Amino acid sequence: MKINLSIQQDFQTAELPLKRGQIKKHIETALRHVGFDADCEIGIACVDLAESHELNLQYREKDKPTNVLSFPSDIPEEMLNLLDAEPLGDLVICMPVVLQEAKEQQKTPMDHFTHLLVHGILHLLGYDHETNESDAEEMEALEIAILKKLNIANPYQADEI
Repeated sequence: MKINLSIQQDFQTAELPLKRGQIKKHIETALRHVGFDADCEIGIACVDLAESHELNLQYREKDKPTNVLSFPSDIPEEMLNLLDAEPLGDLVICMPVVLQEAKEQQKTPMDHFTHLLVHGILHLLGYDHETNESDAEEMEALEIAILKKLNIANPYQADEI
């Protein structure tokens, strides 16, 4: 599997230095866990509060910044076999929200970033937690299992942190 990764860092912080190789490893772990092994393309934008707020309002009608937004590719199925790599879509991660949530949840910023990365990747693959409870439970279980492979504690159990 080859992962073409584009990272746009409009917001950078010393508290959370991003390393392309590490991010690709985390993406690959998530994809392989759910049985996806094709060459793919993923874009990640690391943004500030204002941009996250604007995008969350525009696309989800929620008037506040959020930790991660997922924008799955909408290329028609018949076009995919013409491409060298399957475009999965883009993730927009709000770095100030990641840092604040990590602090509140007593997690390391990188562990929380990785959790949100995995969460977003699952959304790009079509997993959803907002439709019904069983889908939410399935997605949460996948996140826990993938993060365990990355030596990150269950993010949903405070006593494991």
